[in-house]
Amino acid sequence: MTPKEPPLPHYEVISTRTAYQNRWTAVREDIIRRPDGKDGLYGVVERGEFVVVLPLGEGSAGPTVTLVRQYRYPIHERLWELPMGMWESRPDATPEEVAAGELREETGLLADRLVYAGHMFQGAGYSNQKGHVFLASGLTQGPTDRESTEDDMTCHTVLLADFEAMIARNDITCMVTLAAFTMLRARGLI
Repeated sequence: MTPKEPPLPHYEVISTRTAYQNRWTAVREDIIRRPDGKDGLYGVVERGEFVVVLPLGEGSAGPTVTLVRQYRYPIHERLWELPMGMWESRPDATPEEVAAGELREETGLLADRLVYAGHMFQGAGYSNQKGHVFLASGLTQGPTDRESTEDDMTCHTVLLADFEAMIARNDITCMVTLAAFTMLRARGLI
């Protein structure tokens, strides 16, 4: 049972300005008055909604998960991740359309079935970005259609048991991937 929560606090926005903006991200700076009456500064990273998809297949040795591995410039490392992304050029696209599109684009997989598991917030302490979690099944392999920024991306299908072992070894460190898997597992979808 979820405990009853107190009412949301009231933060008064004294002023706001966009400090930086490109086609993917905006950084907003708000001068605020906290509920205790003290003034403060809050930086908010504004980003569009994204999707994350766990492609669940059936191999001869058991269930499989398809991952991508790509270089992430901010941390200068390659990460194991579930397929994910956002469509900056199609803000009207539904999360289901984006999920099917990102899955095809990054892995070449087409899914007969996409199951919506729920949503999450990435970095809610500094960002308003909301993500949608999907399970993809009934998979058929086709060609990838990666963006130029994904040229170094590779695609790997592993047994579900091996995927879980990668998590246990801390080989998978992408928090969106970890959170999506946890949500799907907790909901009994995998």
